[in-house]
Amino acid sequence: MNADRVDELIERWQRELPSALFPTSELTKRVMVLAGALNEATRLVLRELKLTTAEFDVLATLRRSGAPYRLKPTDLSRSLLLSSGGTSNVVNQLVNRGLVIREPDPEDGRGTQIRLTEEGVAKAEEAVLASSAAHDQTWAEASSEALEAATAALRALSRPSHPAGRPRRTEIRG
Repeated sequence: MNADRVDELIERWQRELPSALFPTSELTKRVMVLAGALNEATRLVLRELKLTTAEFDVLATLRRSGAPYRLKPTDLSRSLLLSSGGTSNVVNQLVNRGLVIREPDPEDGRGTQIRLTEEGVAKAEEAVLASSAAHDQTWAEASSEALEAATAALRALSRPSHPAGRPRRTEIRG
């Protein structure tokens, strides 16, 4: 087996400070490297589409909400894990670009909702499709068996199996 940069990193820590390593250390580093590669793929696609990550997140959230592609600002903020002020700033940018509009909430005349315009739906779909294709390309060299095994393993790890969803802490021996 050929050593890669994570193997080298783990080997160096094993030499320099082995107490910093746990059974989860290699998995954690590999997940972080893969997340970085996926984030970079997304960032490059979004740059080509002249979208920020925050703008993409708003457009994608509204698009996946289903027709008529609108949400209350609080629901949008909650979905994005952004403050209301942060969401408002991004929405303002998208309003200025004609990708979303603010409109009265049909259920509450005092409130508003954020809705994708036709151009916003098209831009959201273009960005989601391009991002998905870039992510798929990131995995191009992996076999379907490896992808299925990794997906199953990560699904199992994503489900809390310990109190409070926290894994036990154990040490590497040797």
